[in-house]
Amino acid sequence: MTRRRGLAAGAVVLSFVVAGCSDVAASETNPSLTPSSTPTAPTPTVSTPAAKPTVVKPKPRVKQKPAYYALRVERQLDKLGYPVGDVDGDITVRAKQALCAWRETHGLPVNRNGLNLNDAYSVLNATTRPAATRSPGIYVNKTCQILYQVVGKTYKRIVWISTGAPGYDTPNRTGKVWRKWAGAHESSLYDDAFMYDSIYFLKDRPGIALHGSGVNTLIKPYPASHRCVRVLRPEIHQIYADTPLGTKVQIYGEF
Repeated sequence: MTRRRGLAAGAVVLSFVVAGCSDVAASETNPSLTPSSTPTAPTPTVSTPAAKPTVVKPKPRVKQKPAYYALRVERQLDKLGYPVGDVDGDITVRAKQALCAWRETHGLPVNRNGLNLNDAYSVLNATTRPAATRSPGIYVNKTCQILYQVVGKTYKRIVWISTGAPGYDTPNRTGKVWRKWAGAHESSLYDDAFMYDSIYFLKDRPGIALHGSGVNTLIKPYPASHRCVRVLRPEIHQIYADTPLGTKVQIYGEF
């Protein structure tokens, strides 16, 4: 009996010890190591680069061709007293004469070429005709086939002319007006060749003069006379009135 009680008591003690180990084991378990509380690695922060600002490049300026400015150039030349003929945007041989005169009076290379961009900018930026740098007188440029009448410090007139044709060349010389013949008279050398408001400036034989012709169509844009300088009418009449005896007349250039 006593032995049974001892065995029972021992069983109770053993049961307590086993239960105690179970409790201790449970209390010593690290909650952070349980599957439900396993720590996760932090998500790395990815920085997105800022978008570059959009740069709008200006469109390149279109460089226009000289023909684009032709009509405006003709209008301006005509306004400033450089005769171009018809103001229609067509750079004819007459307009080229005006451009030739423009280049000369503005210190540019003198030629009978067509319109270029430098000419266009020069003409369109101008507001007045330039002051004359020459002494008063009459100047005949054979390259341009143009006459300048300088009065005081101004180019009073810029006029188409036609100098001597090949074989009848008007000499490059400087003379003075020594004779004036108003109205019309017939040439002493050519029948039915009438000269108007003649201004003689060289005493060659026969004398060489500035004069108008029977019709303006004889004033070509190229050398076409018999040594004299043909001048448009009524411009020759106006030049005649403004030109006293002794006025300088200079012929220069090559066609």
